[in-house]
Amino acid sequence: MKNNSHIEDYISNGYLIANNIISPNELGLLKEEIIQIAKGKYPGKGFNVFSDQLTDNEILSQILAVHQPHYLSPVLIDFIKQKNITNILSKITGAHLPFWEGNVKCMQSMYFVKGPGMPGNNWHQDEYAIPTRDRSLTAAWIAIDDATLDNGCLWVIPKSHQKGYLYPKHEHGEYDDYDYAESAYGFNESHKIPVPMKAGDVLFFNGYLLHKSEKNTTDTFRRALALHYMNSYSLLPWDMIDDDPIALHDFRKVIQVSGQDPYEWKGYEKPPREIFLRNCKTHSSKDDKGIFYRDTDATKEKY
Repeated sequence: MKNNSHIEDYISNGYLIANNIISPNELGLLKEEIIQIAKGKYPGKGFNVFSDQLTDNEILSQILAVHQPHYLSPVLIDFIKQKNITNILSKITGAHLPFWEGNVKCMQSMYFVKGPGMPGNNWHQDEYAIPTRDRSLTAAWIAIDDATLDNGCLWVIPKSHQKGYLYPKHEHGEYDDYDYAESAYGFNESHKIPVPMKAGDVLFFNGYLLHKSEKNTTDTFRRALALHYMNSYSLLPWDMIDDDPIALHDFRKVIQVSGQDPYEWKGYEKPPREIFLRNCKTHSSKDDKGIFYRDTDATKEKY
C-alpha cells in the first residue's frame, strides 16, 4: 500500500485491489494443492478421495468449492500468513476504528474452482455468515486465474458497506445464472461495477460490502482463494458452545497474522482435520440450496 489515500479509499468505498502481490510460483502451488487435497494427500475427514486415474481437469470439474482447506493443508496456512497480504490487512482491517492498532486474525479459508458453465453467486454480504462485533470482517480474494467478465469475476457496489446494514435475503429464482444460495435484496444496483483481475491480484473488501459473481461462460476455470480476517480485539460469536452468552462467546479456531492477540490467554482450539468439499451444481438441487458435500472419510480410502 503506497500511502494513506489507499486506506481512506478503502474506508470510503469498502474495497481495495492490490495488483500482482502473489507470485507465479505461489499461484502454481495453489493450483497444485487443490488437486493434492482432492486426491487425499492429507489424512482427514469430509470428502471422498478422487481416483488417481482421473485427470486434473476431471477432478476440478466436480468441485465447486473447498471450505476450510487450511484445516488440512500447511500450504494454505502459509497463504493465510503471506506477508504481502498481511501487511495490507494490518493497515485496513480496522482502519474505520478510532484506536486501530493493526492486530489481525484469520478464521476462514475457501477455495473456489468455478469450472466452465458454473453459475455465479448472487448478491450477498460476508458478515451475514461471519459476525464480527466491530464491522471489521475483511476478505482477501486471491485471483489464481485471470478473473474476467466472461468467466465470472466479482461485482461490487461501492460504499454499500458504509451504514453497516445487513440486507434481508430471499430465494432469487435465477437458477440458470446463479447458484441456489439466497440473494440479498432491497438496495439500488445501479452503482454496481465489475472487478476484473489478473492472476496474482488480490481484492480486499469489507464484510458488509454487497458483492456477487456471474456465471462462467468460458471453457476455462476461474480459481480463487478467499481468506477472511478481522480485528483481533473483536470477539467472534461464530458458533455457540454450551450455555455461553452470545456477547461473550469467542470462536478460537483462529490464526493470528498481524500484531498481538489480546485474547491469547484463552488459548486456541485446534481445528479438526476435516474440510467440506462442495460439489458442482450438477450434483445438487434446489432443495439442498446447492450445498452438497462429499461426506466420507478420506482416511478409509488411503490411510
